[in-house]
Amino acid sequence: MNLMGYERKNGTFGIRNHLLIIPASICAVEVATRIAQKLDGAISLPHQHGCCQMGADFRQTVATLTGFGCNPNVGAVLVVGLGCEGIQPSQIAQEIEKTGKPVAFITIQECGGTTKTIDKGFLIASKFGEEISKAKRVPFSISHLTLGMECGGSDPTSGIVANPAIGFASDKIVALGGNSILSETTEVIGAEHILAQRFPDLQQRNKFLRMVEDVEKRALAVGEDLRGSQPTPGNIQGGLSTIEEKSLGCMHKAGDKAPFLGALEYGERIPDEKHGLYFMDTPGEDIDSITGMVAGGAQIIVFTTGRGTPTGCPIAPVIKITGNPETFKTMEENIDINGGKVIQGCCTLEELGNEIFQKICSVSNAEQTKSEQLGHKEFGIYRIGYTF
Repeated sequence: MNLMGYERKNGTFGIRNHLLIIPASICAVEVATRIAQKLDGAISLPHQHGCCQMGADFRQTVATLTGFGCNPNVGAVLVVGLGCEGIQPSQIAQEIEKTGKPVAFITIQECGGTTKTIDKGFLIASKFGEEISKAKRVPFSISHLTLGMECGGSDPTSGIVANPAIGFASDKIVALGGNSILSETTEVIGAEHILAQRFPDLQQRNKFLRMVEDVEKRALAVGEDLRGSQPTPGNIQGGLSTIEEKSLGCMHKAGDKAPFLGALEYGERIPDEKHGLYFMDTPGEDIDSITGMVAGGAQIIVFTTGRGTPTGCPIAPVIKITGNPETFKTMEENIDINGGKVIQGCCTLEELGNEIFQKICSVSNAEQTKSEQLGHKEFGIYRIGYTF
């Protein structure tokens, strides 16, 4: 099955064609934002990181920013740094350059201040914009598509309707040779033993179980028991009683047909030679979780929400589905698909799954999601350490 997208020199295909301005650190955020504001369609990534980080936390920030620049939905990149921060813009640009897309970097200190950097950045980025605007959509196999799956603001309808329907669409994409990523380690706690059975590779199964165990250990180290502090207040108000109940609903996003081929670290790319279903170690916080999957190469996100959320992403379209007809009624401007039709007896779960699959295809072929129409570009990097 073919979709229409933008072919990149490294053989990947984007379903969007963004000009991305990446600040290497918080010190360059304002300048990067002002450069993007001067260019129609350009996007920057405001964040609080990149300076005085160390160890695994430092590496994760580098990998996330680099992953966004390498994502197939990005056509060209300008990296902006202050010049003395821990994460050097050249470090990010050199990795992105390997994809073959246009990329450059500048620093505020070398340019001589805010105004001069904005002027130089504008000249570079405007040329990039002219170059990528000439790109035309071409047919590409759905085997080149990577779907990221998320749930947030869950209620019982998420586990009963929306998540199983996404699972149906995920199974279909994997059967057609594409990739699908289940995320949120905190939201498989209590159901991890069930998901583990779907890892044929013993090493990957143990890696997945270790990820879940490590999350619980980190919480216990600061005096918190996730099995007692979850679900969230919103989940409880929506009708979920325990973390196990929440997790048993979350796991349905992975469908019931495809095996898990591996467990990915936050922002890790899927191996080119092994397409299929994967798990990614992300937090339960929706924006940080989506960021990890997109940094890992996901071009599109499906997001179920029982209580409603407006969340989007800077470079990947986010399709919002609710299983709650009342939530769709109150937040229709944010939600793309009303899965509450199943509860109301207007369609079957399989029919809803097919509707989600068709929406994934139409959005991949340029249809805008509601989060895109409303300009939602939420971005957050998962912190795993201290800043000194």
